[in-house]
Amino acid sequence: METGEIIQIFADSGFQIDPVALDMLKSGGSTELINNIIRSVDDSVLVVGAEQLRALTLKKQIEKNNDCCVTVLSDITKKSTCIGEYNDFVQYFNDRYSMLSDLLRKRISSRPIESLRKRNMDAKEELSIIGMVIDKRTTVNGHKMIEVEDTTGSTRVLVHKERDKELLDLASSILLDEVIGVTGTLSGDGNLMFVNKITRPDIPNSQSSKLDVNRSGKAVFISDLHVGSKTFLEASWLKFMDWLGKDINYLVIAGDVVDGIGIFPGQEKELAILDIYEQYEKAAQYLNAIPAHIKIIVSPGNHDAVRQAEPQPCFPDKITRMFRKDITFVGNPALIDIGGARVLIYHGRSMDDIIASTPGFSYSDPSKPMSEMLKFRHLSPTYGGRVSIAPEKKDHFVIDLIPDILHCGHVHTVGVARYRDVLTINSGTWQSQTEFQKRMNLEPMPGRATVVNLSNMEYKIVPFN
Repeated sequence: METGEIIQIFADSGFQIDPVALDMLKSGGSTELINNIIRSVDDSVLVVGAEQLRALTLKKQIEKNNDCCVTVLSDITKKSTCIGEYNDFVQYFNDRYSMLSDLLRKRISSRPIESLRKRNMDAKEELSIIGMVIDKRTTVNGHKMIEVEDTTGSTRVLVHKERDKELLDLASSILLDEVIGVTGTLSGDGNLMFVNKITRPDIPNSQSSKLDVNRSGKAVFISDLHVGSKTFLEASWLKFMDWLGKDINYLVIAGDVVDGIGIFPGQEKELAILDIYEQYEKAAQYLNAIPAHIKIIVSPGNHDAVRQAEPQPCFPDKITRMFRKDITFVGNPALIDIGGARVLIYHGRSMDDIIASTPGFSYSDPSKPMSEMLKFRHLSPTYGGRVSIAPEKKDHFVIDLIPDILHCGHVHTVGVARYRDVLTINSGTWQSQTEFQKRMNLEPMPGRATVVNLSNMEYKIVPFN
C-alpha cells in the first residue's frame, strides 16, 4: 500500500501512525488489516505504533491455536545471543532506549538532547526531551539533580526543592537506567534544564470493562515452593493439593520451585535434600500429582538450576523430563496466554533494587514495586544492582504488550492489587521463615494461593497455613 493511503485511513478514524508501524504496513499491509488494527486500538491511544500491530498479530496467533489452553507469546528460551562483549551492552541499552522512547513519544513531543546547546534557543520556551537516567543526587541546597542521556548526548535536569510535592516525590523515586521524558525550560547557557514535569512510559489509563467474553476459566497463582528446604511447608502444600478441584483450569508458578544448592553461604545447613536433582524429583512428585485437567505453567527463579543472569531460560531437559509431559515450562520473564488472558510472569528479583531505592517501599507490600514496573514499562530498570542481567541484543524486560495480569514472587509476601487495568499478584511462598530472613527481620506470608476468575479478573486469596 502507498504511504499516503495508509496515513489517510488512520486519519479518517482519528489516529496518527508512527514511522515504524507505517513501514511495517507498507511492506505487508491491506485495508482489511488496517481496519482490524483500528478496531482493536484503545480509545486512549492517539498515535498507533508497532506495539498495536504486534498485539493484533499475537491475537490472531491465539485464535489459530484456540485448541491449545496455553500459548507462549514471549520467552527468552532458545533465543539467547549474549556472549558478554562490549557491543552486546551497546545493543542492549540501545534496544531499551528505542522501545521505551517510542512509547514516550506518543505522550510528549521531544527533541534530541544535542539541540539544547544551540545558542539561539529561547530560554523561556518550554520543551521536552527523552533520556535514560545515568545519575541522580540531591544537591547541597536540597534540589534533585538528574542526568539523562539519549543517542545524541547528555544533560542535567534540576527539580527545585520548592516545587510541588508530587513532582519532588516522583523525582525521588526515579531509578538509574530507567527511560523518562522531561519537560521544562533551559538555563541561559543551555547546560541545565529546570523541570516542570516528568513523564514515564506508563500504561494507558483506559476504563475498559472488567468483564471480557473472550476470557474464561479460573487460574491459581503461586510461587517460591523451595522444595528441598527444611522449612518447606509440606503439610500446607498437601492441603493445597487436596483443595485443587474441577473448577480450576490453570496453575501458574513464578519461580523458585526448589531451594537449590549453593545459593548463599551455609545453605547446606538448611537443606533437607542435599542433591539438586533429588530436589527436582521431589518437586516433580508434587506437581505430577495435581489433577490432570489443570494446565501447569512453570517459570524459574534465582534458586532454580538455570543461569543466574536474567533473563533466564526454562529448565533444561534433564530436569523437565522428570515432570509430566503436559506441563509448560517457560523462561523468566515470559508472557503467556491462558484462557484469553495475557499473563506476564516474572520471578521478581528486581524488587530488591526497587524497594531499596524508593522511599516508603518495603517487602511487606509487594504491590507497590510491581505497580512501578508498569509505570516504568520495564521489569528491571537498574543495571548493575542486585540483579545480574545478561546484555541480550533485545531487552526482554521491556513491557511492550500490556498484560492483564502481572505475576511475581521472590519476596515471600502476598500482595494483590490493581494498577489501572492490570491485576498485580505477588503470591507469597510455601516456605516458613529462614535463618537469613530472621536476621533481616523479614516476615514471610507462607501457604497462600491467589485464585483469579479470568473472565472478570475477580480474585481471592486462599490460606493453607
